[in-house]
Amino acid sequence: MSRIGRKEIPVPKGVEIKHDGNVVTVKGPKGTLTTAVVPGIGVTIENNVVQFTRSNDEGRSRAFHGLMRALVANNVRGVTDGFKRELDIVGVGYRAEVKGKEVVFALGYSHPVRFPIPEGIDIAVEPKTNHITITGIDKQKVGQTAAEIRSLREPDPYKGKGIKYSDEVIRRKAGKAAGK
Repeated sequence: MSRIGRKEIPVPKGVEIKHDGNVVTVKGPKGTLTTAVVPGIGVTIENNVVQFTRSNDEGRSRAFHGLMRALVANNVRGVTDGFKRELDIVGVGYRAEVKGKEVVFALGYSHPVRFPIPEGIDIAVEPKTNHITITGIDKQKVGQTAAEIRSLREPDPYKGKGIKYSDEVIRRKAGKAAGK
């Protein structure tokens, strides 16, 4: 059996989980998330505990067993605590500001870069420190938004300029002069 798939998901107070057909719906204080259940994976909800079982031991079923448990566990955590991803903008003249439903970046290009904020995501920018905080209840959406913002100007290995995750370490390279 899958080690992750076997683990039970405790349901915290204020969270309601429903299993209708092939969809698991998690409702909590921060919102509602739904996840489609893969065929061959069974869901049992009783005594404030969610368990997942699989119908056979094929490789595909074994892989989805742990996946389904992880997705629903992330939904439970998302509707209670939420998810957060932090980015830093490094570089002289590089900055960002939130204007309405979009973030406007100055990243050394000849034009400002406009990034629309997706539905269900909140973005906050600290202007003095150029620190961006992305929050939301859907882990996949938060991570995808952070990756898309980072891809606007990835960190340069020579000077370290660009947008990087706060916990990311940029491996610096020596320039041409250092080779002599």
